[in-house]
Amino acid sequence: MKLIGTTSSPYVRKVRIVMAEKKLDYQFEIDNVWAADAAVSAANPLGKVPRLMIEGHEMALFDSRVIVEYLDTLSPVGKLLPPSGRERADVKTLEALADGLLDAGVLARLEATWPGRSDGERSQAWTDRQLGKVDASLQAMSKALGDKPFFCGIHMTLADIATGCALDWLAFRFPQLTWRDNHPNLARLADKLAQRPSFKDTVPVA
Repeated sequence: MKLIGTTSSPYVRKVRIVMAEKKLDYQFEIDNVWAADAAVSAANPLGKVPRLMIEGHEMALFDSRVIVEYLDTLSPVGKLLPPSGRERADVKTLEALADGLLDAGVLARLEATWPGRSDGERSQAWTDRQLGKVDASLQAMSKALGDKPFFCGIHMTLADIATGCALDWLAFRFPQLTWRDNHPNLARLADKLAQRPSFKDTVPVA
């Protein structure tokens, strides 16, 4: 398998962490999605990463949630998704919440930094709206985690990985946000995940 992505994308990082936790072999190829000749555009009409190429399959897999769900079926090692039922739906919902936080954060960052827009064209109201979604997501995550070691109790699942990626990305791109002070249980989860080799080896790099 070949994974196309960047070292700064939290969505790509989620896939890389799942690959490591599942002990799956793959090649990692860097691609700049903003470049005019970005390779990812050839196989993902949305022009996004990650993209997973599988030998013998013409169609690539894209969207991190699709990819990690597929990867969890490839090996019994470190099962990250419950097999069925409400618990599985809860894990997928928490993953969607983490990804939604990231979607809002990325939009806020692009509004403030995208070179194709002048300072006079940037909207602080839009940025504030997106950061409001980030704050609401953090509150929901904190409530769901409570005082448990992981979202589903004592076992790490995809919900924890997705949340860890989202929290680390916030620290990477929005260091001014005080989510650690406001949500100490999320800070404890992030610190615990940071000790795992899969997280250590995939720290976001610009």
